[in-house]
This record gives sequence, structure tokens and C-alpha cells, in this order.
Amino acid sequence: MRRIAVVITARPSYSRIRSALQAIKSTEGLELQLVVAASALLDRYGKVADYIERDGFEISERVYMVLEGQNPTVMAKTTGLGLMELSTVFMNLKPDIVVTIADRYETIATAIAAAYMNIPVAHIQGGEITGSIDEKVRHAVTKLSDLHLVATDRAGDNVVRMGECKEQVKVTGCPSLDLSREILEEGGNDRTAIELGGVGKNVNIDERFLIVMQHPVTTEHNMAEEHVMVTLDVVSKLGIPTLWFWPNVDAGSDGTSKGIRVFRERNREARVRFVKNLASKDFLRLLNRSAMIIGNSSVAIRECSFLGVPAVNIGSRQNKRERGRNVIDIGYDRTELRTAINTQLEIGRRPGETIYGDGFAGRKIADVLKAWNPTFKKELQY
Repeated sequence: MRRIAVVITARPSYSRIRSALQAIKSTEGLELQLVVAASALLDRYGKVADYIERDGFEISERVYMVLEGQNPTVMAKTTGLGLMELSTVFMNLKPDIVVTIADRYETIATAIAAAYMNIPVAHIQGGEITGSIDEKVRHAVTKLSDLHLVATDRAGDNVVRMGECKEQVKVTGCPSLDLSREILEEGGNDRTAIELGGVGKNVNIDERFLIVMQHPVTTEHNMAEEHVMVTLDVVSKLGIPTLWFWPNVDAGSDGTSKGIRVFRERNREARVRFVKNLASKDFLRLLNRSAMIIGNSSVAIRECSFLGVPAVNIGSRQNKRERGRNVIDIGYDRTELRTAINTQLEIGRRPGETIYGDGFAGRKIADVLKAWNPTFKKELQY
């Protein structure tokens, strides 16, 4: 039995790996060891652990590692705390392979701990180009990893150009699209009841509505409040019902959260509802029913390109990431934002694109993890 330890540290990490967890769990010869850590355990960020257990997964270990502050110093210290705690977890679980996801600071803590303990590391979503600190972390995790489960051909080529063995790079697609495929297969007129929760004005999801997901940019964390106020101002003045999802735990999230709270207190009649979190499938149902998504989340680039949902991407957070025809890129400018939103409302839905895979990545990832021989000597291609 091959033990596969998957570390989930935040809301987006779970949505990106859920289908692979199901596939690993159902594959003969594989044992899933699920480690839930960092903001995925915290109520203020939606307590993703509750959704994980509700989906039928057993959590093997919980790792509390997030320090208060949401600034660069706290991110560095949280990484160090995670490194210490995850090392103990891996010592106890004795996994055969550790799976880490994407490019967060908790991700690099996972990779460092496993690499120093001589446990093979499988990295999901490596090789992508976005700029900012995320790209540095993503590429560093690539160099610490032994198996690369990438989302696109271009990402795979980038990993090889970084010196990694081509034989250890597998283009599986992005598992976050698997649920999107299921949503489309349910039918475009799906009207499943969804309990939104949150605070603010009620939003009738059977009528036209917008979704906003705007996170702080780590390298611009001092401007987080200013950035979010631009979006809040423009979106609220549109008068279109809007679901606004809470930011990730990153440097600057205090500023983003403060901007939201100040706006909420001063604009109680605005047609905006603020939501901490939703089950992955419920969120994607909403996304598929929405008029568009606004902000800087990668969901606008990945899932929305597959679904054909219009997206207005603001700022530098997704710079140079492969994107589809559904995306309009703008800066933090009120006039640009208003124009882009109106343009997307006029154009409407596009045909879906398969830039990030065909929606069957979870099964491919489980098959690779079962078949892969991790005993090879890692030879860099310099």
C-alpha cells in the first residue's frame, strides 16, 4: 500500500485537489493521508476543514500554523512554523509521497519539510508564470519536487527548462476543472438550492448577479485597502446584485478586510452580500449561473475559461498566466473597471476552452501516483 500524504492549507487548495482526493481514495493500492493546515482550519476564512469532512474525507492530521498580522513578516514566520509542525506530521504518518499544491507560503513549507526528510514530493500546478512572490515560491517548490503534475503543456515545458527531468513531468490538467465539468454535465439550467450565508443584502441567484473575488497582492500589500475600495465603489454603483467572497490569508488581507468592513458599515443599502466560503460544488454552480466574475482570483482564469464565464481581471496578481478569451485585463482604475464590466455584460458568455485540461485531471493524478517509481536518482538537465 502506497501512502499518499496530501497537504491542504487554504480554501483554493481544496477546490484544486478535491477530485484527485476522491480518485486517490478510491484507487486500490493507494492510501490517502489528508493533512489540513493553516487557514483551512480557521473560521474567519470559512473553515474549509468542515467542508472537507462533509465531503466524506477523513482528516489524518490538523496543523495550526497561522500567526496573526497578515504582513510579509508574519508570512515568513508562518512558513517557519509550518516547516516545524509538518516535519513532525510526516515523521508520524511516514508517507511514501507528499503532494503539495500550487504556490502559497504553506506550500513551500510542505516541500522543504518533505525534501529534507527524503520523502518524494509531487507538486501540482508547477511551471506557471504569474509574477510576484507566488512565482518565486512556485518555482522554488518545483526545484524541491520530484514529480511534476502540471496543468498545461506550456507549464510542463517551463518545468523542463528549469532543469527538471522530462520523464518526471506529467501534463494532467488542473483538477479544479473536474468539478466544473460535472457542473456542465448537470445541465446549464441547474437550479439547485444553495444556502449562501454571509452578511449584507439578499441576492436572488435566479436573476442576474455578479461575483467578486479580490485578494491582496503580496508585493503591493500596503495598497490592499486602496485597491479593494476601487472595486467596491464601482461595483456597488452598478446596482447589480453581487456576491463578494472574503480574501485569502496573505500579506495585505487585513487591508482588504478593513476596506470591506468600512464599506459595509457606510453602505448598508448596497446590493452586495459578503460570503466567507461555500462548498466547492455550490460555488461553481453559482459561478456558472453568474453574469461574470470580477477581481484577481485564478478561478477567473482557470474555471471560468472552461465554463465560458466572462471575467474582469484587475491588477498584477495574474500577470502572464495563460488565459482564455473570456478575460479582460485592467488596472486599478474606476473608469477602466466600469467600461470592462459593461463590455462583458454586453458580450455575455463565451464558448468554453480547455487551456487547463479536459476535466479529468483527478483520475490522471491518482493513476500517475500509483504507477510512478519514486526511487529514481533525480538528474537535473543542465
